[in-house]
Amino acid sequence: MDINRIDFNLLATLEALLAERSVSRAAARLGLSQPALSAQLARLRTMFGDRLFIPTHRGMTPTPVALQLQAPLGAALARLREVVASARVFDPARDAFTVRIAASDYVQAALLLDFALVLRAEAPGVRIALLPANDTRLAGQMERGEVDLALLTPEYIADTLRSRPLFEERYALIARRGHPALRRKLDVRRFCELDHVMVSPRGGGFTTPVDDVLDAMGLRRRVVLSASTFQSVLELVARSDLVALVPGRLADARGANLRVLAPPLEVAGFAIRMAWHDRDHGDVAQRWVRERLAAYAETARR
Repeated sequence: MDINRIDFNLLATLEALLAERSVSRAAARLGLSQPALSAQLARLRTMFGDRLFIPTHRGMTPTPVALQLQAPLGAALARLREVVASARVFDPARDAFTVRIAASDYVQAALLLDFALVLRAEAPGVRIALLPANDTRLAGQMERGEVDLALLTPEYIADTLRSRPLFEERYALIARRGHPALRRKLDVRRFCELDHVMVSPRGGGFTTPVDDVLDAMGLRRRVVLSASTFQSVLELVARSDLVALVPGRLADARGANLRVLAPPLEVAGFAIRMAWHDRDHGDVAQRWVRERLAAYAETARR
């Protein structure tokens, strides 16, 4: 194969086809018509001397040759994009682009909403899309360029993504102001006797690692309600005698009707990391956002 005769746009087409497994979706991703992309696929088949993709009723299945090309092709194109991006100069006061950030409702409320306002002042041309974090789909979304940045706990970050620490989190106990249980010091046994609400992101859960700690002590708390979002928990606690353990940064951003207390038992915290795909590693605009977010997370602790 003569490298001087290769159309490198075809390699981007192959990358999109491998990610999407569909001519129509790959065409939409690349901003091409389906006939144009089909013509490029025909050229790719000639280039590699292989069918590359076999049509199925749900799209296309890559051949062994195509699958063998996927990893080195992705790495090569990521490096090429990094080389091109390194020559670009980013001016936050003037340049325009969109960054798509995936995070839980807790991270959005505790950090990203305020960060978005800071960014509006520093980089008025930058548009921010805040998206829900789906840990089962995230790696694919980042590979396809649907998500640029994700804020997650380490166990949900795929090995294929780059990442860096963002902040360490602790838990706090919240209750409404005037809650009768807060009139005197709260010990572990009285803590367990209260009615608790907790977050179950996938729905229906009534236990967390806190309950394992209590179980080892021969105790059990009374969880009467599980909600799917932290915002729901804040509202429920503010309007009732329910109490909740929530991440400290979220407790710091509480409403006026909530009190924040240290839990009456040791509750292990957790870490939040920032993750991104190789495709964005060398992009100067994306790198600026990552650095700005890391600096903001460091100083935004109330």
